[in-house]
Amino acid sequence: MRGHQNTNDNTNESRILNYIKDNPGIHLRRIKGDLGCSMGTIQYYLSKLEKEEKITSSRTGLHKCFFVTGIFGENEKDVIKFFNLETPRKIIMCIIQHGQPTQMEIAQELGITAPTVSWNLSRLTRTKIITEIKDGRFKRYSLNSDIDPLMITKLLKSYYPSLWSKWSDKLAEIYLSLSFDAENKDKN
Repeated sequence: MRGHQNTNDNTNESRILNYIKDNPGIHLRRIKGDLGCSMGTIQYYLSKLEKEEKITSSRTGLHKCFFVTGIFGENEKDVIKFFNLETPRKIIMCIIQHGQPTQMEIAQELGITAPTVSWNLSRLTRTKIITEIKDGRFKRYSLNSDIDPLMITKLLKSYYPSLWSKWSDKLAEIYLSLSFDAENKDKN
């Protein structure tokens, strides 16, 4: 009987570890819901995996997000944490698509309220994913220079395939125009 319990333990542990590997930045309740295990089982194995340094965790607001150890750098983890949240993800993609939009332009483009945009922009600015730029009486927002747009592309393609298919054409146009601008800048 003892051997059966040990096999079940290994199965739950490996299921949770593999799930985190396939869904980086995932949070506790989503793991529980998707794997169908009890909350106690999930918490036990998350704690065990963290103590064994097989996974790491970090907080975003109320959510504790989990990552397999050694796969992602801190910038990547920050981007992934916000990509798992719909509104911040849409704001990041809007900023990539439109260059340096204002808060109002983001709100209009996404059809969400200015206070919601403001709250999310402050979170994204605080974690240094985006940068706030003063432009007269307006503030404009862009990706932080430490955030590589190609890294975002790779994350989208690898971990968010449905988003990738939706955004790939738009991103291709954006990157082509950026490289065209850079080439012309070098010629002048």
